[in-house]
Amino acid sequence: MKITLKRTDEQVELVKAMASKNRDVAYEAQVALAEFIGPVLAKVINQAPTLSNLFSNFSFSADESPSIPMDLYYDITDEDYVTVWSQAVPGGLPTNTVTPIGGEMKFTTYRLDSAVDFDKRYAQRSRMDVISKSFTRVAQEVLLKQERNSASLILGALSEASTKGRNHVISSLHGGRLILDDFNALLTLGKRINTAWTGGTPEGGIGGRGVTDLIVSPEIVQGLREMAYNPIATRDPDGTKISATSATGIPATDSMREAIYNNGGIPEFYGISIMELQEMGKGQRFNKLYEALSSGQTNGFGQGHGAGTDRKGSGSFTDSDDELVIGLDKRVESMLRAVATDSETGSEFSLVADDQYSVRQSKIGYYGSLEEGRMILDNRALFGLVV
Repeated sequence: MKITLKRTDEQVELVKAMASKNRDVAYEAQVALAEFIGPVLAKVINQAPTLSNLFSNFSFSADESPSIPMDLYYDITDEDYVTVWSQAVPGGLPTNTVTPIGGEMKFTTYRLDSAVDFDKRYAQRSRMDVISKSFTRVAQEVLLKQERNSASLILGALSEASTKGRNHVISSLHGGRLILDDFNALLTLGKRINTAWTGGTPEGGIGGRGVTDLIVSPEIVQGLREMAYNPIATRDPDGTKISATSATGIPATDSMREAIYNNGGIPEFYGISIMELQEMGKGQRFNKLYEALSSGQTNGFGQGHGAGTDRKGSGSFTDSDDELVIGLDKRVESMLRAVATDSETGSEFSLVADDQYSVRQSKIGYYGSLEEGRMILDNRALFGLVV
């Protein structure tokens, strides 16, 4: 992600005016640049390919208290009370709240902010690169906070996810290896969990529900690419399971192997969108976070997707031995983000000139913030595969 200010005559003059010896002129120019850049930063933050942007947005006025009518999101045959996951403060642990489905659920919002400053001489010399990088840093810091909040909420809800006795996390068929049958099992799990609000077949048929997106590590994507040249079968012709080291497995079809080979980046697989994150994988931030959040949870490690399967985990999830793959159903509107908009400008992101600096400090500063709140209303949109 990179924000670039074009070196046009108008922008150069505006940047130079920010360093004017006339304080009124300088402050007016700083405010003008903030009004110009603020909406750009909001757009960059909302469109960045991050975990936080998997949430569905809805806006509310900054002077309002947002709420959700719970009866529109839950099965009418469910119990009277349901569990909702949220965070009271940015960076806090996810909290599950038991609430009646017939009432309104109030959103808890919090402020995410960032501040940056640079020497006035860069403005005097119209160093557009320095000023551009300063605003890029503001957006990056807000995105980092959003990413960590979102990961904590998603992983916390997933670690406790269970629907009618069926856990939402299953384990891979073979230790340390990802095969096509694992994806097949995950797809079936998603369809079984995601019924219609009446408890039956959803509108559009079973094919309209289930896993739509996977969040994976670079190593998992490596495993997908390996399917272009490694066997993928899980059973011999007589129906018995083959071992992970068996030489009797058969390869994928020629067309499938060719598609994987020609598309090394793997943006999608089996019709499922793939999001590759550095924070996923053994020893990485989100894997460690899931280990901590799933500790002591009966659903934290895989369980078979049907009776008689061997997809049950053998103990607790450990970062050193296990790797988590996160599955989402984005067609289920369960992960929500409420974001406040300014009543005057309508912008979600507020960027203002920071007037704390004196003349002697010879600095120009900006302060940016947004107010948001995140909730997971229905954990039936979350699935996991432990490798």
